Amino acid sequence: MRRYILFSVLSLMILTACGDKKKSNKTFLPDSSGTINNVSVVTENEFWNGRVGEAIRNVLAKPIYGLPQDEPTFTISQIPPAVFSDFVTKNRTVLKIEVNKEAGIKFLKDVYAKPQKVIVISGKTKEDIINVVTENESKIIEVFRNEELAERQRQMAKSPHSFKVIKETLGLTVDFASVYRMAKQTDNFLWIRKDITTGTSNLMIYELPINAIKRNDSVVNQIIKIRDSIGKVHIEGPIEGSYMITENAYTPFHGETVLDNKPTLETKGIWDVKNARMGGPFINYAIEDKINKRWIVIEGFAFAPSVEKRNYMLELESIIKSIKID
Repeated sequence: MRRYILFSVLSLMILTACGDKKKSNKTFLPDSSGTINNVSVVTENEFWNGRVGEAIRNVLAKPIYGLPQDEPTFTISQIPPAVFSDFVTKNRTVLKIEVNKEAGIKFLKDVYAKPQKVIVISGKTKEDIINVVTENESKIIEVFRNEELAERQRQMAKSPHSFKVIKETLGLTVDFASVYRMAKQTDNFLWIRKDITTGTSNLMIYELPINAIKRNDSVVNQIIKIRDSIGKVHIEGPIEGSYMITENAYTPFHGETVLDNKPTLETKGIWDVKNARMGGPFINYAIEDKINKRWIVIEGFAFAPSVEKRNYMLELESIIKSIKID
């Protein structure tokens, strides 16, 4: 009897140890890596150099609307399946093509590393794969882009700013790195900026009365008129009488979204400076704060002549999307 009990106890200990080991192996993942907006595409060279690769590039490398020059949504690195192992699997965003399987798409999280998003597209034929890619274009971009926004927020959280004036002045919080500085402050307007290699990244935050923007067919014109008036008062140019305005030769993108669980008007376009040769992209969000009977407008704009602006704008967008209104 004693031998039976001892055997049972030992068996239970072994099973428990094995279970813990399996659990540990499953939960332990290395940190992901990779530069911002870089997607690893795992597929055979034959596919990449043909119609499948073309379909993937048409989605992932399509030009971003709202930048002065064409820049791809993502930078792509193609990796043959035979070499997709070890450190190569640790990229934060991975698109994997699997052949000879039923057509479909899977959105996976933390497969080889964390944080990580892996999208697996499968099909029995090349045509199957192309169809899945094109039919899921917006979802693919959304998943990868949200991961990159979250990654930029994680990076900036390592060195958070300590400005109390944002909450004290406007009754809200927004997260960005301590490298940003306060460029201008009034009772209801803040201009925050960061020096970059060739210029500056900028944030404007201000409030408007709830009746300042009316939801009708002219809402885009209303927003542009408001931002131009704000620019004239607060964002001066390099010479006397110059100030920031909206470039009227470029049609702004306009849509609706949600920030901090509040209905929000989104506008993207190009800014320039009246009477001076300066310009760049902007992204403007007007948040309808019904509880406090106001609009909160938060805008990011970059001045970075002669260099790509995609990553600067992604950082500004990640800051804006961290907003929390009291």
